[in-house]
Parts: sequence; C-alpha cells; structure tokens
Amino acid sequence: MDWLQAAKERQDELIQELQELVQINSVLDENTITTEVPFGDGPLKALEWLLAKGQAEGLQTKNIDNYAGHIQMGEGDDLLGILCHVDVVPVGDETDWTYPPFSGTVADGKLFARGAIDDKGPTIAAWMAMKLVKDAGIELNKRVRMIIGTDEETGFRCVDHYFKHEEMPTIGFAPDADFPLINAEKGIAELVFSQNKKGDASKEQLLLFNAGKRPNMVPDFAKATVQFVSPQFEQNFHTFLSKNQLEGSLLIEGSRYIITIKGKAAHAMEPEKGVNAAVYLTAFLQQELTTEASKQFVDFTADVFYQDHYGNELDLQFEDEMSGKTTLNPGIVTYDVAKGGSMVISMRYSVTYPFDEKITEAQRLAVAKGFSLDIQDDSKPHYVSEDDAFIQTLADIYRRQTGDYETPLLSTGGGTYARVMKKGVAFGMLFPGEPDVAHRADEFVVIENLIKAAAIYAEAIVELAGNK
Repeated sequence: MDWLQAAKERQDELIQELQELVQINSVLDENTITTEVPFGDGPLKALEWLLAKGQAEGLQTKNIDNYAGHIQMGEGDDLLGILCHVDVVPVGDETDWTYPPFSGTVADGKLFARGAIDDKGPTIAAWMAMKLVKDAGIELNKRVRMIIGTDEETGFRCVDHYFKHEEMPTIGFAPDADFPLINAEKGIAELVFSQNKKGDASKEQLLLFNAGKRPNMVPDFAKATVQFVSPQFEQNFHTFLSKNQLEGSLLIEGSRYIITIKGKAAHAMEPEKGVNAAVYLTAFLQQELTTEASKQFVDFTADVFYQDHYGNELDLQFEDEMSGKTTLNPGIVTYDVAKGGSMVISMRYSVTYPFDEKITEAQRLAVAKGFSLDIQDDSKPHYVSEDDAFIQTLADIYRRQTGDYETPLLSTGGGTYARVMKKGVAFGMLFPGEPDVAHRADEFVVIENLIKAAAIYAEAIVELAGNK
C-alpha cells in the first residue's frame, strides 16, 4: 500500500479538518471551569469536535468525564495507543502574529494557527492515518485507540484522570515532538522560588513586577512599577533597550515610572531560543535599584537567570549523553512590595539527574540569597532503550517512508504523553531541520509534512496492529 499517495489524495480533507480544529480556541479557560467542564469551554469543545468525527466514521468513541476521550478501531486483546492533545497554550500578543492565531490561514505551503504543530496538526495527521487504514479494509489484530487529552499544556490532569478509568495501552506513541522518534524525555519539575523579605511601599523603589502566564513558555512581556529613582533613570532605560536591541516603553504617573520590555516567546524546553522579558527587565533594574527588598528580588533573578539557562548559580546544572543539558525557564515572575517576589521555574532535567542532591544544594544556596525553594510539581524522566524492538520498528517505518537513514534517535526537554505510558515514545511530527515554532507567534505546520506524517502513522498502525 502506498500510504503517501493515499494521504496526498485526501489533502483537502486533511486541511479542512485541521482548520476546523484550530479555529476552536482551546486554551485553558479558568472563567468557564465547572465540575462538569474541568478545563473550560474551549478544550471541551475541541474534544467533542474530534469525538464527533470518530462517531461519524462509525468508530467506537468514549468521553471520560470531559477530561479526555478516545476513538477506537480494530479488535484484539492488546491495545495500541496514539496519545494526542487538543488544548493549546495562550497566543501571547496577537500583534506579533501575521495571521489571526485561530484562523487556520494557509499561505506559502503552511497552515498558520496556535496549535498547528502543537498538537492539533499532528493529531489530525494521526486521525487521517486511522481513516486511511480503516478505508483500506486492513484487518487489525490489536485495538487501535486515539486517546485525546485536554490538559497537556497545564499538567496532564486529563490523562491522569483517564487512566484511573481506562486501560493502559500495551504500546503507544505520542505524535507531539520530533522524527525519527524520541526515546528519552527529560524530567520536568516546577520550582517555586519565594522571597522571604517583604517591603514598605513608602520606602521601597520597586512596587510591582509582572511577567509570564505559564511556566512552560518564555515570557514575552514584563512590566514594573518603580519610584524614588535617579534623574538618569529614563535615559538609562532607553540606553539599555538600545544596547540589547529590545523594545520597551516608559510611562510617568506622578512620582512613579511604569516600564515594560517586550521579549520573544519560546517553548520552555528551549529557553535559549526565546528572549525572556522578565530576566532582561530585572537585569536593567539591577543597575538602578538600591532599597533592600527591591534589590534582593532583582539581584536574585538577574544573577541566577540572566544569560544563563542552566542554573549554574544555584548548582542545578547537569547534563548526560542520552538527554543533554538541564535547562531552566523562569516562566512566571512576580513581585508585590507588600508580599515579596515569586517565580515559577520550569526545569527540564536530564534523565540521570541526581535530583534530590541537586535540589538540596539549590535550596541552601537560595536561602543565602533570601529565597526559599519548593517543588510544585515533578514529572520524572522517561526512557526506552533504543534497542527495544518497538523502538526499532517505529524507526524503520520513518526511514522507509522518508529515506532518511542518517538522523539519530533523539531526546527532548519537552514533555509528551509518552511519559505516562509503560512503553511509549514520542513519534514526530516535526521533521529534521524544521524550525520548532511551538508556543511561538506565527506557529505553523508545513502542509507537505502533514501529509507525510499521516502516511508514516498509517504504516505504523498497520505494522504494529495489523495481521501479519
């Protein structure tokens, strides 16, 4: 069976369905969360849309309490899982987008939208693969189940709930990363640094500081309110912006200055590809502020994170051969003079990271700088040996479909649903050499690669679940 040709023949259908899905704003919505709607209206609407597609194809579907659901085909005792998610991260500043982020605009061979590559594009490619296999009439000796989550970007609560009620796949993959495949996923810990010192608004220079919405995104905007600064403050700010090639603003309200810096969003697994507005703003303020609580906050943030994504200042740095360097992203950074400062850090740590030892030392060093360190969440690393037959099968399918026999198996700092499976890996759909635009403005998927991925997933379903 020529799966690539079969996918090409259904290109228009593939694009149409992806456009319909990305036009649903499925960002976690705190305002519409209820007991029956755990993550808000948007994620639920996207889940229901995909389940309806499964029902229309005559496949088995199930909604698990509006947390997650599945579409299933085939027969057999064993279960092949394809784990996808339909929630997306916030769009950030819409003025940074060339096309409206929920439009699904097609231009220059690409489809632009929030979620185009993370993870709605790959989800639709896998869905098309299921339909291709079904329509080809191929008999399956395993059940094939697309499991659809709605909270991947904010904590995996969806699949945690799902697997309390439904069986774990025998084997499975998540089309939510890179080809050829990822058999090593770093651990993901959310670290919370809290400043112990409070300030007095009648004396302190820094009154407010805010940046970031999610730990897993590099903040692209930061804002601070300051007072009692030097006469050169405004000129120094503009000099700092010019020197660092940054955009920003300064507004005077009475005796106070409100300043902002614009950065560049990126995925927390690759913080070096973004420009962290929070860190740059504290680096500027570090040169200007002298009052005790204010200076302690900006010193800590700038000393630890300015031009260092690896945690050297707190002895958190570590790397290994199978998964690379440990990285840290200050995703949410806040300060209120009456409460002190706080920051939520997404740490992507290496597979062999000595976690307890490193955290204990970092806590000691943080206390010396006036901050406490707590672990808010910790998802342990995930690793499946590249010698495993399941890994080799998927790698061979990718290589046959693409002719790429050179690219090695990969590791990632991103977290996919693969880590919740006993034997699961991330399998595409970003191809070697493609830019990773997940969590960025102008996120897109290349349509040609969307088709190619559908063909790869169709062959994988047949190879892993078909009668031989």
